Order: sequence, then C-alpha cells, then structure tokens
Amino acid sequence: MQAPPQHKPLLLQLPHEIDLTVTPEQFAALAAANRDLRLERTATGHLIVNPPTGSESGKRNAKIITQLGVWGEANEGLGEYFDSSTGFELPNGANRSPDASWVCKERWEALTPEQRKGFAPLCPDFVIELRSETDRINDLRAKMQEYMENGTQLGWLIDPQNRRVEIYRAGRSVEVL
Repeated sequence: MQAPPQHKPLLLQLPHEIDLTVTPEQFAALAAANRDLRLERTATGHLIVNPPTGSESGKRNAKIITQLGVWGEANEGLGEYFDSSTGFELPNGANRSPDASWVCKERWEALTPEQRKGFAPLCPDFVIELRSETDRINDLRAKMQEYMENGTQLGWLIDPQNRRVEIYRAGRSVEVL
C-alpha cells in the first residue's frame, strides 16, 4: 500500500516589486500552510512576505519581547502581550503582525475562544515595530499609521539604524526621540 502524499508548504519567492492580491480566505490558507513565513495582508488584499530578520534584529526583538513580558507579568490582569508571530485581523480587514503587542484585558476577554485561536479580530492597544536592515522606514511608518487608524492607543517605531524612536499616541502628533 502506498503512503498518502505529503503536503509540502508553498514556497513564495516574490521580489518586493511583485504585487500579489489575496482574499482573506486565501491569506488564512497561505498562513496555515506556511507557518514558518511571516506573512501579512493589507486592507486592500496585497500580500506581504517578510523575510527573516538578521541576528542583530532578532537579538533586539528578543530583548523587546522579554521586557514587555516582564512588564506584562508584573501587571498581570491588565491584559495580554504577544510576540512577532501573532497575527491580528484589523478592523479595516488587514492582517498584521507587530513585532510585539499588548491587548487590554477587557478587549481580549470579549473575544470568543475561537477568535482567540486564529487571527484575533482586533487591533492591539499597544504595538512595537522594530526596523530591521531590510525594512523600508516609510513602509513601517505607514504600518504604524494603519495601527493608529484602527484603534491602537500607543505605538513605538524603533529605528536602530538611525538611533531614533517614533512614538505614536492616539490623537497626538508623532514624537521623535
């Protein structure tokens, strides 16, 4: 008897210039079949394939999530924190994965158990984006603006290359440190 065929993950090799549009259902299927890839989808359906980060960016991101985790555990009961592999379905229909994020307890607990298992249908209250060597700063700024337009209350865009942090707050101008 022959063994059943093995399903191989879809390998996407898209240059940054290629524009591929997918439906929410297609995105969910791609993400499920390619769990090792960091995929995002814009509100207009454009697929974004994020390459793995380099070691320096990975080290920085590990420190960020560790610090957010320490804060989250010290303030247990206020909400939940998430790492960069967590996807959210924003109110505008985009599927985004911040490098680190936090959702207040009330909003998280309002989700059904099924909603919590998949891409949570909400925008995090707090997001952090860490610019890696391959990231375009204007793309990250647009992503931060999208988070703000979808309900994020506080966001940090950390740009180690230029040694600066952009702080986004609901209803306020961006502050640059």
